[in-house]
Amino acid sequence: MRLDDISQVVRLDALSFATPWPERTYRYELLENRSAILIVLETPDVLEPTAEAGGADGGLSGWVNRLLGRQPEATPASARRLAGYSGSWQIVDEAHISTIAVHPDWRGRKLGELLIWMMIRQALRHGAAYVTLEVRVSNAIAQNLYRKYGFEIVGRRKGYYRDNHEDAYNMCVGPMDDDYRSRLEAYRAALAEWIEIIDNIPEPWGTVLPHAGPGGSTH
Repeated sequence: MRLDDISQVVRLDALSFATPWPERTYRYELLENRSAILIVLETPDVLEPTAEAGGADGGLSGWVNRLLGRQPEATPASARRLAGYSGSWQIVDEAHISTIAVHPDWRGRKLGELLIWMMIRQALRHGAAYVTLEVRVSNAIAQNLYRKYGFEIVGRRKGYYRDNHEDAYNMCVGPMDDDYRSRLEAYRAALAEWIEIIDNIPEPWGTVLPHAGPGGSTH
């Protein structure tokens, strides 16, 4: 994420959450919080989310450049469109996923799963053994996705959400050992059937998976 992404992130936040973060929070995360990792998903080739964008896969192939470390040529902020974003905080060997959202026009295309995979992968790169997050007790769809990636409910926070005082589950995955890394590789291979993942990070996480499949599936 860059400073000139913040205005779009704030708008997407408001589309996704009843109590969105204000702009000043994202500025703090980017400029002052050294434990923060913030990622955005740009729409491919700055195209609108239509079935024609990029061919049969709905514009998903050739993606994930900034997401996975490949720096594209600078694009004016006015020309970029964001499909999603996520953030985490990492302290010693624990990463906490603080926020994650996909634009309504781009939901149902496995981008939420892609962001979760990337957050876990980034946590491993920074030496994390555990990843934690909170989720509404009523959000069964998100909980199922997190369970797919090994998260388990480890606690419950009463009245955690300010809009309606709904409880939150604390979920955690770890320790992320070699077996878990193998599982993460398998999940990446499955995602690569839908989204072309271009990964320039050195091994063991730097494999290019060039295949792009039909796209458009829901989680």
